[in-house]
Amino acid sequence: MAGGRNSTITRFILLGFCEFPKLTIVLFSIFLGIYLLTVSWNLGLITLIRVDFHLHTPMYFFLSNLSFLDICYVSTIAPRMLSDFFQKEKSISFMGCTMQYFFLSSLGLTESCVLASMAYDRYAAICNPLLYTAIMSPTLCLQMVAGSCISGFFGSFIQLCALLQLHFCGPNVINHFFCDLPQLMILSCSDTFFLEVIVSVLTVIFGLTSVLVIMISYGYIIATILKITSAEGRSKAFNTCASHLAAVTLFYGSGTFVYLCPSSDDSLSQSKLASIVYTVVIPMLNPLIYSLRNQEIKDALNRRKKKVFS
Repeated sequence: MAGGRNSTITRFILLGFCEFPKLTIVLFSIFLGIYLLTVSWNLGLITLIRVDFHLHTPMYFFLSNLSFLDICYVSTIAPRMLSDFFQKEKSISFMGCTMQYFFLSSLGLTESCVLASMAYDRYAAICNPLLYTAIMSPTLCLQMVAGSCISGFFGSFIQLCALLQLHFCGPNVINHFFCDLPQLMILSCSDTFFLEVIVSVLTVIFGLTSVLVIMISYGYIIATILKITSAEGRSKAFNTCASHLAAVTLFYGSGTFVYLCPSSDDSLSQSKLASIVYTVVIPMLNPLIYSLRNQEIKDALNRRKKKVFS
């Protein structure tokens, strides 16, 4: 079977950014630059965390895994998207399309779990500083990351199994630059109710649960920060959380706009723009968000510079 059960469609056509034919070179250059910056900045952050023993803490362990996820996430989309700029027929096989969505969904679900783990880490660091090392042991950190990966891939695998049961008989044109589930369900000739139920359940399990963990953690964090008497202490505690809050806001904000806002012909361009933000731009911004106001990262960079030039 080339497609889903009894499907007559074997390939999909990705329209990409065909509405801007005169901007092909410009858009290609922009997205290529973003992709190269994303990979280099995240690899640089991972390398810095690995080589500097001052950064061998739970927070930076989670951050290095987040950077690795971002590299994998953007690499699932960007190379294909870049090559399509110069293809007359931007076609992708049914299996290639479903597997692209599978890996995107897996990495997205995993990242939501990692962000929740990072919120718990900040809670332990600020609310229980004396027990922080005991609470966030290397074993627990490894288990949290492994659990996030297993949960993310299992949740995506359930969606993939349901997606492969759908029947596609035409049309086969996807008005997007990658294979996303809402567009695939629109093209299906089958009843998508069962898949919609699965997606809703997974949204509650992963999305709402992760957001709830983050909100509860930051509720305790804010209460603890307000009890700190010195302004310097409050500022330092807040700065350790500001980067994570910014990353969470970008991740869930753009994702909510794409998947929870009703889709229509008028909103397709807006949805495509929001998809660019959470699939391409956010992976590039994350290392900057966690580095610009982080004194420990700046100190580590200065130590590397001194070693290189000494």
